[in-house]
Amino acid sequence: MGDFLAVADRVWVARYAWFDVNVTLVGGERGVLVVDTHGSGAAASEVVDDVRRLNAGPVVGIVNTHWHFDHTFGNATVRSAFGAVPVTAHEEAARELAEGAERIKQRYADSDDPHRDDVLATEIVLPDETFSSARVLDLGDRAVELVHPGRGHTAGDLVVRVPDADVLLAGDLVEESAPPALGDDSWPMEWPLTLDLVLGLVTPSSVVVPGHGAPVDRGFVERQRDDLGVVAETVRDLAGRGVPVAEALDAGEWPWERSVLERGVRRAYEQLPRSQKRLPLI
Repeated sequence: MGDFLAVADRVWVARYAWFDVNVTLVGGERGVLVVDTHGSGAAASEVVDDVRRLNAGPVVGIVNTHWHFDHTFGNATVRSAFGAVPVTAHEEAARELAEGAERIKQRYADSDDPHRDDVLATEIVLPDETFSSARVLDLGDRAVELVHPGRGHTAGDLVVRVPDADVLLAGDLVEESAPPALGDDSWPMEWPLTLDLVLGLVTPSSVVVPGHGAPVDRGFVERQRDDLGVVAETVRDLAGRGVPVAEALDAGEWPWERSVLERGVRRAYEQLPRSQKRLPLI
């Protein structure tokens, strides 16, 4: 059970053991937004029970911070429980979920993961309200801002800003319980600049809710941005000196261990413009 705990006025966060993922509720006069829905229909059933127990008002919408299944595969279960409320996401997140959902299921079909059957049984519900740059959701006495600050963890990340409560829900652009996930669909060379824009949305007293782990403050986001900046600048330096990607992890000084960086460094090399590479690179 992930009890919803208040982090600010009518903003509650529940932290679930599988993936250490956060689900957040933002309440207003009209009702409650559910931000992210967990990783399967079965997992989302627990979320539904916890939302009902909190009894903070009717659910009036769902927001997906990005496409990854641990944040979106619960969409159908939440809608089944609370009605056909809109599911809002960035347009790239909707596209990536449409393209990637069956790939995720196939990965679980070929595994012995204890959540395998739950993931395979999950109905996929895609976002039906999308935007490119920003959108405001009206909760009556509260405006909730959705902002796409740029590419980072994925191409379709959004952050949720609750200005009157000084809260920002960062999705996986910020992670507390592990280093940022530099996966095969991440944008390591752009992520630091994206976090610069995120930092422009928070104050010294803001509560920042990461996609995974405990809420953090502005200083934590600044430090994570600096570490991601080190990754980007190290890749730029190594590629500029002609160090091939296969040798980059041994040649550079990195903020995290090799297992965290393998895919991200490869992605970063791929994203460098030709002018910043000393060819040939293998």
